[in-house]
Amino acid sequence: MKKINKVVLGAMLFPVAVFAQQMDYSKAIPFDSTVKTGKLENGLTYYIKKNSKPEKKVDLRLVVNAGSILETDDQQGLAHFMEHMCFNGTKRFPKNQLVDYLQSIGVKFGQHLNAYTSFDETVYFLPIPSDDPEKVEKGFQIIEDWAFNTVLTPEEIDKERGVVLEEYRLGLGAGKRMQGRYISKMMHDSHYAERLPIGQKEVLEKFKHQSLINFYKDWYRPNLMSVIVVGDIDVAEMEKKIIAHFSTYKNPSKEKPRKVYDVPNHKETFVAVESDKEASSAQVQLLYKDYSGPKQMKTLGDFKNSVVEGLFATALNSRLDELTNSATPPFTYGFSYYGGTFARTKKGYQSVAMSQEDRQLSALKVLVTENERAKKFGFTQAELDRAKSEFLASIEKTYNDRNKTNSINFVGELQANFLEKEPVPGIEWTYETLKQILPLITVQDINGLIKEYVKEDNRVIVLTGPEKAGLKKVTEQEVLDALKVNTDELKPYEDVAVASSLLRNEVKAGSIVSRESNAKIGTKTLILSNGVKVTYKNTDFKNDEVLFEAVSLGGSNLYSNEEMKKVQFANGALAEAGFSGLKLNDINKFMTGKIARVNPYIGNSTEGLRGNATPKDLEYLFQMTYAYFTDLNLDPEAFEAFKQKQSSFFKNMAAQPQNFFQQEFYTYLNKENPRFNGIMPTEKSWADTDYKLAYNKYKERFANAADFEFFFVGNVDDATMEAYATKYLASLPTTDKKEKTVDLGYRMLKGDLKKVVNKGTDPKSNVTIMFYGDAKYSAKDAMSMQALGEVLTIKLVEQLRENESGVYGVSARGSMNKIPNGSYNFTIGFPCGPENAEKLTISALKELQNIIDKGPEEKDVAKFKEGELADFRKDSKENRYWLSNFTRSYTNGNSPEDILKFEEMVNAVTAKDLQNIAKQYLTKDKVIGMLMPEKK
Repeated sequence: MKKINKVVLGAMLFPVAVFAQQMDYSKAIPFDSTVKTGKLENGLTYYIKKNSKPEKKVDLRLVVNAGSILETDDQQGLAHFMEHMCFNGTKRFPKNQLVDYLQSIGVKFGQHLNAYTSFDETVYFLPIPSDDPEKVEKGFQIIEDWAFNTVLTPEEIDKERGVVLEEYRLGLGAGKRMQGRYISKMMHDSHYAERLPIGQKEVLEKFKHQSLINFYKDWYRPNLMSVIVVGDIDVAEMEKKIIAHFSTYKNPSKEKPRKVYDVPNHKETFVAVESDKEASSAQVQLLYKDYSGPKQMKTLGDFKNSVVEGLFATALNSRLDELTNSATPPFTYGFSYYGGTFARTKKGYQSVAMSQEDRQLSALKVLVTENERAKKFGFTQAELDRAKSEFLASIEKTYNDRNKTNSINFVGELQANFLEKEPVPGIEWTYETLKQILPLITVQDINGLIKEYVKEDNRVIVLTGPEKAGLKKVTEQEVLDALKVNTDELKPYEDVAVASSLLRNEVKAGSIVSRESNAKIGTKTLILSNGVKVTYKNTDFKNDEVLFEAVSLGGSNLYSNEEMKKVQFANGALAEAGFSGLKLNDINKFMTGKIARVNPYIGNSTEGLRGNATPKDLEYLFQMTYAYFTDLNLDPEAFEAFKQKQSSFFKNMAAQPQNFFQQEFYTYLNKENPRFNGIMPTEKSWADTDYKLAYNKYKERFANAADFEFFFVGNVDDATMEAYATKYLASLPTTDKKEKTVDLGYRMLKGDLKKVVNKGTDPKSNVTIMFYGDAKYSAKDAMSMQALGEVLTIKLVEQLRENESGVYGVSARGSMNKIPNGSYNFTIGFPCGPENAEKLTISALKELQNIIDKGPEEKDVAKFKEGELADFRKDSKENRYWLSNFTRSYTNGNSPEDILKFEEMVNAVTAKDLQNIAKQYLTKDKVIGMLMPEKK
């Protein structure tokens, strides 16, 4: 079961008296009757659930209750190494045949097929088609082989060392260095502090093959495993397969005990103040660890307690959000919650914030103060009611979509049941029970929690941030002093009145001039009296979802060069000012318990609004849209607060080597573009920013609603759409002016170029190879360019990762654009060791040249088709896919009906098409960018 503060709550609240006499809090939480569960004689646990979204798909998952915490000293990193080996060859699928086979049936490596290793578990994901018995059987063979028949030859182990070491290299940097210094305090005197899953470099380089074999034999055993099957399947048939594939395996005769490691309590308050020259942000974390281990949620009383914890966190975080949105925000973001730590055996109350580099102490002081305020005065009834309302809206949405939920969501819940004994009662029970429990929870219930959470021992404070000249480092004593709050000076939280409406101006409704429909793609279109065009598609993909976007051609390309530099970084602040005279906190408070949001945007070639809502709250989406068109606030104070938060976020971003590289690389490529102003704001760009100008340009962009097309996809009906459209959209101001996209003619540098950027102290490099330029757009060429990227990725993984062991990940991406000008872009990218950057660049270009010279292999083109069609069949049953199709068709000026030919287009792709597109565009100029460490 999901954590209660995330789980959604019921549809209506009943009087307390109705249930007060009936609640038996000792009653056990039931297990979801729609899930078939069992345990084989060898101890393997299994779960099976039929779920038809997505159709003709099944998610298989192998869960091993063993991770890095069980490694011996000479095995540090081998739990994770073992995960890698499972993809490198098994008894039935030697060497690379496993990945090769899965790609041939549309399963993409990394995107669909994946795994992870943590301290306490290792988990393997395998989504496969369920409409072909042979493919399902192969899927079970694969997870069986992962569990018991992975090939661990010295040759394959040594080959994989390079790949795992490259993944280890990826994690190097400021974060790892600082974590290495503070984890001994956070996980004081615990084995967890010594067993980070990535392991030790020296061990990975030199471990004996037998050490890995021993880990596999010791811990990959039936009584530490679970097989989870959720999808469009026959439950009885899947149970037979589990029994057939897993029941014959035995546990070791002298099995090692699966030890559980505790995190000891400590009387001290540990303080870690860590800094690094490459740290990109300043953060504060306050952790109050529980004295005992996590209590299992077994009874109705436990369930109620979990709900109370969620309500407490919701109420407190609402206060922190209000501070974040204030005129003088104490931090960029801040939140508190009760939850897990690195250790499965230890939970705690935690407060976290990101602050300005020189304001960590004041951010910590605010977190502590708000905890103390809640401890002394508690919460108001209105705050509790709003928190309940949030829960209520959330559960209703999940309950309404209970038959439209993706299988992956259920798999996660069942995994948590196996590993941590989290209950799985099902959404129906959760919904009905919460409707009964929620009215019984009082202010006293949530007020009492903070007294249990906050303590003066078993406490850890961690500050991490940049290290640079002129920035005073915080001392441990200053941190301890910040924890002291004079509670006599505290005042209760003051709750302001909730706004009565999102709109302050009268709305004068218009009318519908004409109606059109398109039976082929299931859309209906309304032409309104003010010229506004509304197109909507009613779907049954989700019961409680409506997605929205309004889009217009134009964008910031219609600004002058000087205007663009002045508004580029101010555009994000516009919505922060609120609308209708309401500040952001007023709007958030009004919208408590309502699910609807709208965000305006201004891009280079388009402007628009995006949003979503439940059908019940759809009118609020229309009201927000009306307000953003007609009544956006001008609030310099809100802009200054936004600037402060953004400045603290971006100020040290370039200290991180990869960010620095991106800034330098694109500054170099755009040096002939007078509009280019960097990819991150600097102190100078903030000084040049003109908020009033940005506001005026926004008003200009949104002055004519008839130059937009409004698209809605989801559970909408004709009567509702027509009522809201005539009231809120037909009333918008319009003119007869129609704008188009403008090509300003600015381009990145052309030629056979190379840019090397030296930044960072770790032995880390990153290579970017780019081909780009003008091109005549065609849908066929765009498809070929995309296919070329995916096919080349297959070859790059085979060569750079599997054959040369030089990278952990590598990808190629190809695309074509139609606006503001016809163009192509093809990029190859990979991280690697500095000593291999040149060699691997040559290897990558050689793989591309092979395709140019000989064309791709037919089997790789077939893999692209299978993967693309599998994604299409899944995505075409999602509202977001159709909304994207409508907006893309509008901006590109093509028919939305083209989507009906998508499968035909994919199937028509040939190896020759890919070779031709490569010859046409990828034999000319290219740019190579390399991030290399600083020279010593």
